[in-house]
Amino acid sequence: SLTYFFEKTSFSFSDNRYFADLRNIDTVPRWPMSLIFLMVVGVVWLGVGVFVLFKQGSHAPFILHFATVCLAAFVFHFYSALGLGQDFDLAIQLVDWLAFIAFAPLFVHFCLRYPVRSEVFDEARWKTIAAYAPGVIIAAAVVILTLLPLALPSSSAVGFTTTLASFRVFPLLDGLMVGHFAIGVAVGAGILIWRFLTSTQAIVRQRLKWAMWGTIASVVPIIGLQLTRQFIYLPDDVVTSALSTLPLALIPFSFGHSVVRYRLMDVDVVVRRALVYAMTTLAIAMMIGAVALGLVFLAVGNDLSTTEITLRAVIAVVAMAAIVMLSEPLKNFLQERANRFFYGERYDLRRGLLDFGRTLSASTALEPLLESLSHRLVEVLDVEKVAVFLEDRSAVGGYRVARSVGLTEAYVVPRDFRQIIRQKSAAKGIVRADQIEISEDAATANGNGGGLAGVRQELHYFVPCTVGSKMVAVIGLGRAKDGSLLSSEDLEILKTISGYIAVAIENSRLYQEQRQQTAELALLKEFNESIVESVNVGLLAVDEDGRITRCNTTFEEMMNRSRREVIGKSVDDVFDPAFAANLNNILGKGRWHLTEIRNAYKLHARDAAGNPLILNVAVAPLRSVSSEQTGGIIVLENVSSRVKLEESLQQSEKLSSIGLLAAGVAHEVNTPLTGVSSYTQMLLGMVPENDPKHELLKKMHRQTERA
Repeated sequence: SLTYFFEKTSFSFSDNRYFADLRNIDTVPRWPMSLIFLMVVGVVWLGVGVFVLFKQGSHAPFILHFATVCLAAFVFHFYSALGLGQDFDLAIQLVDWLAFIAFAPLFVHFCLRYPVRSEVFDEARWKTIAAYAPGVIIAAAVVILTLLPLALPSSSAVGFTTTLASFRVFPLLDGLMVGHFAIGVAVGAGILIWRFLTSTQAIVRQRLKWAMWGTIASVVPIIGLQLTRQFIYLPDDVVTSALSTLPLALIPFSFGHSVVRYRLMDVDVVVRRALVYAMTTLAIAMMIGAVALGLVFLAVGNDLSTTEITLRAVIAVVAMAAIVMLSEPLKNFLQERANRFFYGERYDLRRGLLDFGRTLSASTALEPLLESLSHRLVEVLDVEKVAVFLEDRSAVGGYRVARSVGLTEAYVVPRDFRQIIRQKSAAKGIVRADQIEISEDAATANGNGGGLAGVRQELHYFVPCTVGSKMVAVIGLGRAKDGSLLSSEDLEILKTISGYIAVAIENSRLYQEQRQQTAELALLKEFNESIVESVNVGLLAVDEDGRITRCNTTFEEMMNRSRREVIGKSVDDVFDPAFAANLNNILGKGRWHLTEIRNAYKLHARDAAGNPLILNVAVAPLRSVSSEQTGGIIVLENVSSRVKLEESLQQSEKLSSIGLLAAGVAHEVNTPLTGVSSYTQMLLGMVPENDPKHELLKKMHRQTERA
């Protein structure tokens, strides 16, 4: 307790002295709840900054700058002087002030560069100096005025401190720091709002939207609480302290999400799940409370028997067991209702996507499968661009764009596409475009936007579809139509159906290859049959028992027998006995287990009508694909016409020989006759006509002329 008196000398009346009696005096609390909650907000700033820094790396755009902003916010939220007047406490106060002063220019600088990576401060350094100059001046004044009394002698320090107090220097500095902070935050927020309103890029607007709405959501509860206090008394308890400080933690979360360029911890997913768990917990708590209240009423009463007590205990246990059993279905029900409310009309489509993936394996046609898959992904995930890359050894990068929606014609698959997807997807199964490192050579490899730069500009997610260790396809997806990115739930659905898609594509390709091979075999079979049917020799396929399995049309025409009469019968039953005996002589003891080709020429046979035939016969072993002998092939060449022609030619040659012989004989005979005729004519001229010899010579002359 404390009793003291004071005098008001400015009062004109004589009774200007007052007494005060203070009892039950307690010390000022050093750790009020508002200070603890501010420390929690500071820890959130630090955690988000560290997470973003380590997740993206310091080389990524804006990351180091954002981490510095988070560090400054952490310092002035977390550290606070306790007013002990000690050197350490003074150092904490000084660090707190400096961080508070540095936050404003850091935030303005960040807002000027984000998210379009403006180069204003890289080209003109004076703008950087102008942005940081007020903070540097205020910080220098705070440091000098705080540390200077410690360096002066005690007498001078007291006078200096009195002068500062008389001119209210520190309250003035406090006002300057608060004004500097307020102006810096207002200018930075204005820059972001102006950029959001004037930007035509959906991605920029989406990233700024998250930062803006996160900031608004954090400030509105605080403003509402302060306005409420103007009309209603609210005590400074834990609830009001939490409402006035904890919403500030949304600011680093929203900016962190925007900077990282994907959903930081999936804020919407976390909020939905937290809401579901909170509602489930509340429902279970209400049921437990009802059971507890029921137990209270059941326990009321006197002279309860052991049976009644046991019965009521059993009822309580059964009720608690029922609550435990209902908790999971209740959570699932609430989760379904929350998802249906969040996704709206697309909820059923999202649920049907997994069923669609399971039924894909039943599709055998590749093109309809890819068409249905691409349109279903666009419809369910509400993305602008979808591309399906199929493995193709002959294409650049080992993959080609088999089907796409919204993709530009200038899109080019990079050369190391296979290697990039395999390496980057090993950890999480999905590759984001911001995980792909682009070198200057790769970025400028194609003037039409191809290469890795084109990959990052058009598609943001790549989902490999693997069967075993074979990556048969890759699904590429762009951002949503509103510029947002996919949530972790969307990515999990994609990873789940990627296996079904891989199996379906592999089955379709195998089925397509099988159909192609079947068509080729059918074509080859038709080609072989055409050859067999087109040759001018008779062909018989015979099994190891000597039964005919196939024959061609030429054999039917040659032997005047149809295939029905021939196939299935023994060779001995088809040919006449004489020809069959000759054929058995050709085969030998091994019969149809041949090891070489055997030939016979000009064997006589008869067809079904008994007409004579002369055949050249060749018997060869018939082998299967596995080179096993399965019988033989008989080749029959009808040479009957040829034999007749040969006989005619031989007769003509004989007659020609006789003619030549006759001509030679005639020549040999004519030579002496010519001499006889000449000498006869000479003798006729020498013998008179009345001579009896003259008549004889005339007869000789006539006979020689006749010859």
